[in-house]
Amino acid sequence: MRKPEIDHILTRMLESNPDISDFILTVNKPLQVYSAGQLLGVNLRPAFDKLTPFQTEIFALNLINQDHRLMQALIKEGSCDLSYELPGLARFRVNIFSQLGNYSIVLRKLESNIPSCAALNLPPAFYKIASEKFGIVLITGATGTGKTTSLAAIINEINEKNSVHIITLEDPVEYTHPQKRSTINQRELGKDFDTFANGLRAALRQAPKVIFVGEMRDRESVEIALNASETGHLVLSTLHTVDAGQTINRIIGMFTIEEENQMRVRLADSLRWIVCQRLLPKVGGGRVAAFEAVSTSLRVKDVILHGESEGKTFSDIIVQGKPFGMMTFDDCIIELFEKGLITEETSIAYASNRANVNRGVDLIKKGRGERTSTIGTLEVDKSYGRPQHKDPWRK
Repeated sequence: MRKPEIDHILTRMLESNPDISDFILTVNKPLQVYSAGQLLGVNLRPAFDKLTPFQTEIFALNLINQDHRLMQALIKEGSCDLSYELPGLARFRVNIFSQLGNYSIVLRKLESNIPSCAALNLPPAFYKIASEKFGIVLITGATGTGKTTSLAAIINEINEKNSVHIITLEDPVEYTHPQKRSTINQRELGKDFDTFANGLRAALRQAPKVIFVGEMRDRESVEIALNASETGHLVLSTLHTVDAGQTINRIIGMFTIEEENQMRVRLADSLRWIVCQRLLPKVGGGRVAAFEAVSTSLRVKDVILHGESEGKTFSDIIVQGKPFGMMTFDDCIIELFEKGLITEETSIAYASNRANVNRGVDLIKKGRGERTSTIGTLEVDKSYGRPQHKDPWRK
């Protein structure tokens, strides 16, 4: 199997279904793609009913293309990341990893068009983030929830409106931004810098106003990002956390107990926004994003400094901070249901507080004149509680 054959297979996989986000190649499974969030097999001629260890290894070696750094990472660490391009068709973020002595491959399709906040229908919080001048902004969520896409839209918003220098540190570069009002330099891990910490350290000497870090992976990169935000830079990054409280705890957990108080103070001063997102199944196919957004305030700083307690949680603060652009997942989900983008079942399944979402859904249904209960006609049971006398003559 050579590179032209690899490209032919990837092209056929790309054309097999609409709205494809990922390709997955695993031993003893057929070629598979994620289409609109569903994992589907791909039928090719000749057929790949079950991939063999030899086939996945040859596939992996062709993607690595004799890159010694990637080969060493795969052997020593068990996985490696790279980018791959089908000329004129698509670019991919690739992860090759070892499992049970065999190699598996996941290719994430990268969009070629730079998204805008308006095109993605992002909430007002994203426009406020794009207008921030310094501090740290974190976009969080599980893998594959569109964090990079949302950040690309923020960078695009800055690029269109502000004349500033933007440095991006990515693994790999996913969206290639055009030069508009801003000057953008995009650097790729492994090609342009060796670690995020070293890339961040170098970025401080490259006169940026905005620094985008693909992911906060360790305490060193977090500490340098804090230094950057404290010296007048706007730092944008991602974390694999599901809500604001878990995000703060994840960062604090990277440091020792002796350093905790100092890190809480620095975070309280530097943090500007935490936006968490999830992708929900959309009516008619595809997916739609739901968001939780919290911005800095005196109450937020107090919770960061002293931790959450009864009546002092991020959820309470977000609910009361709606006039300032904050929003909860539940409010966002109710809004998506009202617009007809998701079903009632999806609303309940993805809710943070199902009771709140149930009430919101019922109010919307009541306003539409729809039934809000599945209970049938209620009647008084007149015999309830009365003694039952058996007729001795009836058999």
